[in-house]
Amino acid sequence: MLILEAESHARGRGVPILAEIKGYGASADSYHLTQPTQHGPARAMSRALTDAGLDIEDIDYINAHATGTEWNDKNETKAIKQVFGERAYEIPVVGNKAALGHSIAGSGALELTGCILSLRDQLVPPTINYKVPDPDCDLDYVTEGSRRLRLRNVMSNSFAFGGSNAVLIVGAY
Repeated sequence: MLILEAESHARGRGVPILAEIKGYGASADSYHLTQPTQHGPARAMSRALTDAGLDIEDIDYINAHATGTEWNDKNETKAIKQVFGERAYEIPVVGNKAALGHSIAGSGALELTGCILSLRDQLVPPTINYKVPDPDCDLDYVTEGSRRLRLRNVMSNSFAFGGSNAVLIVGAY
């Protein structure tokens, strides 16, 4: 369960604050039910960065939507490159669905929880079962095992059927 509340309310209750939501971006490109273009996801990522007041250098890890399908993974890789340029190759990108499965509408909440735990533990989990690399998916997918890194801000991508795209950026508190 995630509890989202105002900082003052959490402090008043004396509970530990694990992270803060820094930015949100959304887009609805409606290009195709199951084969979107890269532009909708790229718009959602750019809007999240703008909403958070962050630059591409401020993102330390991307939790990809990563359905493990050829079309979607190539499309998301292109979108990440569109937004982050050459920096895209320096950012660890993880697909949690390889470990958790695709829980459809629940995926975003599960993956955001993982992002918050990554911030808490300063640990990027691996993308498991990545056996045959696709030359079009050439980012740092953290396939060798988990990685200890200094994490300040994490981007979590959620892209749905019909081009409904949502991106959250969470930061260490």
